Amino acid sequence: MTSTVPNAVQHTDEQQPPITMFGPDFPYAYDDFLAHPAGLGQIPATEHGAEVAVIGGGLSGIVAAYELMKMGLKPVVYEADQIGGRLRTVGFEGCEPSLTAEMGAMRFPPSSTALQHYIDLVDLETRPFPNPLAEATPSTVVDLKGESHYAETPDDLPQVYRDVAAAWNACLEEGADFSDMNRAMRERDVPRIREIWSQLVEKLDNQTFYGFLCDSEAFRSFRHREIFGQVGFGTGGWDTDFPNSILEILRVVYSEADDHHRGIVGGSQQLPLRLWEREPQKIVHWPYGTSLSSLHEGGAPRPAVTRLYRTAGNAITVTDANGDIRTYRAAIFTAQSWMLLSKIDCDDELFPIDHWTAIERTHYMESSKLFVPVDRPFWLDKDEQTGRDVMSMTLTDRMTRGTYLLDDGPDRPAVICLSYTWCDDSLKWLPLSASERMEVMLKSLGEIYPKVDIRKHIIGNPVTVSWENEPYFMGAFKANLPGHYRYQRRLFTHFMQDRLPAGKRGIFLAGDDISWTAGWAEGAVQTAVNAVWGVMHHFGGATDPANPGPGDVYDEIAPVELPED
Repeated sequence: MTSTVPNAVQHTDEQQPPITMFGPDFPYAYDDFLAHPAGLGQIPATEHGAEVAVIGGGLSGIVAAYELMKMGLKPVVYEADQIGGRLRTVGFEGCEPSLTAEMGAMRFPPSSTALQHYIDLVDLETRPFPNPLAEATPSTVVDLKGESHYAETPDDLPQVYRDVAAAWNACLEEGADFSDMNRAMRERDVPRIREIWSQLVEKLDNQTFYGFLCDSEAFRSFRHREIFGQVGFGTGGWDTDFPNSILEILRVVYSEADDHHRGIVGGSQQLPLRLWEREPQKIVHWPYGTSLSSLHEGGAPRPAVTRLYRTAGNAITVTDANGDIRTYRAAIFTAQSWMLLSKIDCDDELFPIDHWTAIERTHYMESSKLFVPVDRPFWLDKDEQTGRDVMSMTLTDRMTRGTYLLDDGPDRPAVICLSYTWCDDSLKWLPLSASERMEVMLKSLGEIYPKVDIRKHIIGNPVTVSWENEPYFMGAFKANLPGHYRYQRRLFTHFMQDRLPAGKRGIFLAGDDISWTAGWAEGAVQTAVNAVWGVMHHFGGATDPANPGPGDVYDEIAPVELPED
């Protein structure tokens, strides 16, 4: 059990099949598709070497480019900042290089099976992430309304927390058929998944997370709802998600996306960077030893895209920050959708008007983090009076909200994420510099741990990020509001372009924004695979009959289509 308030129904049968984050909107087995020896498909030999623009060098863009290269196409990657996107790992000035901080994605659930395919491919190591009350977390302190509770297991918390856990489980069962859906997803029972989900989408598309709780008899207590919002499940408090669509939350709990997290040893940015340099064993057209790096002059992506427009023959023409103009028969756009509205001068003809509306309506969550390097994991010291850890992973209603303790052994330098916050809590930090943020955080934590001098252990300057203030992101990740299901469906299904007018084809949307599981790297991978299938189909290619792709089975598992009138 990894959650302060346990994550939905706890599963005790160790023989149950593992779950995968492949649904419920589009229950396609991406992990099986990626692992199949037949590969993802092939294109006609006459198309080998054809260039495809890939705009955005985050995980989705790099995965898409890597798979297109293996098919014999020539991906041309454009990146405004650095390879990795929100897989951004940074060091601390003056500290040893092994001491790093994850400014974006830092924890990944086992249900991210398509993501795991690439983690394994580039030989990265993972280890349990110290979430609240996770097995890898020595202790957790929950501090609400000035009262702190120390816990090494959920049973150490007061009864009210177990009451809240029970209320959440009951709420999911009575309002969202949790056990039935969880079982169907484990067994990959597509008909049952679709049956349950189609009813819930129609019933709950207009409902907020908070409204869903309020509609449950189990959560009739405001106090319980308040505690649930501040402490939450899995990663901590979820009240910043209360205004969002309950469908977004159900996707998380059904697929156990917020449970049993693991971190990537050495930093998550290694994944796209290693894929950039990797020389595939099986590759078409290109000589052995070819990599994405070798296909790009100087081994680096092209610079930021400044203009996107259509030219004769339904081509996609790209202007970059150097003023270079190139025209492509196909392009994949993986950057944050709002870039199409602000940073990039776009031709209205790129997408149908309904897709432009969906892009404009994308709702982003703000997010801030601040890390400091410390001399050692001093939090493992024992208080002489109580015998407890002197400091713990901390959840609080104070400004810091979530504090994470990250070590690499008892005698090695370590890292503290002093604060990880979302939405309004993130905006509170926005006007403050890194040093100002740190001072406020140390004051808040000092009130929880009055006997601990955190400052004396700090060995370098803090590093911080507010994703809403990052010029090429403007937010951390997409989170649909009530009524946004139809918009998300338009974006996710955009790779099925036979259904679009001929003049609207050739550019494919992918990335975290486009996925059903925003905020999780798995969604970036899945939409990259969809786009690769779309480009392959666009060039007249096909998958092996033994390994049908997401577009081949689309009609059987297409997302629920709600009426527009």
